[in-house]
Amino acid sequence: MATTNIWQQFKALIPDDVRVVATITANNGNGISQAELRDGSVITVKGESVEVGEKAFIQDGEIKGEVPDLAQYEAEV
Repeated sequence: MATTNIWQQFKALIPDDVRVVATITANNGNGISQAELRDGSVITVKGESVEVGEKAFIQDGEIKGEVPDLAQYEAEV
């Protein structure tokens, strides 16, 4: 049965999982890596497919792939 609640329909369009970009700081050799987020915090993630010093997509605590090294800009509105 399809829901008629417009909010529920909208929420269904947005993915539940979080995807972040982080720099890989260490591959531990046991299937786990260390990654540094943009705010400087360090997290432990599953996977070793991205080399140390490269950026990676992290989704649900797992490395999903390498991210191209693009310029980052900040704009204040």
